[in-house]
Amino acid sequence: MTNRTTSNNGDRPVKPAIFRGWRRVCPNCGAGPIFKSFLNVRDTCPVCSEALHHHRADDGPAYVTILVCGHLLAPLMLMAFEIFRPDPIVLSLVFILLFVALALFLLPRIKGAFVGLQWAKRMHGFGKDGTTPPAK
Repeated sequence: MTNRTTSNNGDRPVKPAIFRGWRRVCPNCGAGPIFKSFLNVRDTCPVCSEALHHHRADDGPAYVTILVCGHLLAPLMLMAFEIFRPDPIVLSLVFILLFVALALFLLPRIKGAFVGLQWAKRMHGFGKDGTTPPAK
């Protein structure tokens, strides 16, 4: 099967690959699911057979998820405290639940975006025939 997102010079478009990863689908075809469970990336795409086992997302998605959640919820927590003056235990419990819910929502999407970026940039073995391209 041909790679429909590869242009004539071999470059892969970055934005569509990242958006497809965000949607948790294959960065190559945009149809097959990228995860076999919550955060386990499939070895190959079930639709186009693109190898996905090369990814090296590691701790990057978790770090970015915590960074985004913290930057979104910290100002909200300060505003909620200043405006409503709730009991500190209530404020803590509410924002802990919000943080966990937001992190569980964002983590697989950010990991998919990381995999899509690595695929588009041909990082970690995503190059042609499993090899990385030569340095420019």
